Amino acid sequence: MSLDRFLLRMPKVELHVHLEGTMRPAILLELARRNHIDLPARDEAGLKRWFRFQDFEHFVQIYLTCSSALRNPEDFELLVLDFLAEQAYQKVAYCEAHFTIGTHVMAGRDGDEIREALAAAIAEGERRYGVVLRLIPDIVRNVGPAVADVTLEWALAGREKGVVALGLSGSESRFGSEPFRPHFEAAEEAGLHRVAHAGEHAGPAAIRGVLADCHPERIGHGVRAIEDPSLVAELARLQMPLEVSPSSNVALKVFPSLAAHPFDRLKKAGVPVSVNTDDPAFFGTNLTREYLHLNQAFGYGPAELAGLSLAALRQSFLPAEQKAALEGELRERFARLGEEIFGAPVEPA
Repeated sequence: MSLDRFLLRMPKVELHVHLEGTMRPAILLELARRNHIDLPARDEAGLKRWFRFQDFEHFVQIYLTCSSALRNPEDFELLVLDFLAEQAYQKVAYCEAHFTIGTHVMAGRDGDEIREALAAAIAEGERRYGVVLRLIPDIVRNVGPAVADVTLEWALAGREKGVVALGLSGSESRFGSEPFRPHFEAAEEAGLHRVAHAGEHAGPAAIRGVLADCHPERIGHGVRAIEDPSLVAELARLQMPLEVSPSSNVALKVFPSLAAHPFDRLKKAGVPVSVNTDDPAFFGTNLTREYLHLNQAFGYGPAELAGLSLAALRQSFLPAEQKAALEGELRERFARLGEEIFGAPVEPA
């Protein structure tokens, strides 16, 4: 129980969560009411049952339903503020969220209005909850370079509105990263950070592909690198951070169980890793629960868990001066919390 209390109150940083995947059933119901959308259930209890993960096709169905419910600027504001309220409850001080702007623009939404709505909600959420949120608009492999152009333009125009990086997501099993090399080169030339999903539903070759094509500063998931010891050694040599989401990987059957998950093997091999939720509303998880899973699966204690939170901060795209200030604050909070709960300060390992 002492560890549970520590984890619930431990300050955290999250680097891999999809904004659309944070939509709780209550928010989906409200958006459906506003926008006259038919849903598979008419109350929160029914939607919670529908949200229970079945298979990947079911996951896609839920994700697309939630995305399509976002139609007006105030809908995006509602989603962000609800997400930041939950992040505050999870004691998240800073987070970076993936956001698939191309899907919304292709559905006829106004990208400029969405950018302004998100910026307003980010500012209000920071004022109201004290949580700093930054955005990573994702290019989706499946939809081709034309929509990627839109995503890149939106990202570059949003650098003063909360955008910190360009991302790459979508089906890595069917679509490679090479067509998007020019987009990531343009982002790099403009000083925009780069992140790419790889090594989740495809193996080591997909990771090698994004390293060559996207020059990422972090890799989303990357866990199937474990299948290639030489790639693991290369990631460790490069100090290439992996944004790891254990519950998501198990739910989507990348690995059969948390005990079989390679998080600990990658960490011991020297690969930088962070702890994340991916799509928490769809997988029935939250960031505190992810840390607890690591304790249960691998025996990590308070010092190691605090160290993972600090590692996420160091891997973040927060400017160096702000990063250093927040690290000092987190260290003080770890120490005070350790004194209160365990009788001795917790020093991140």
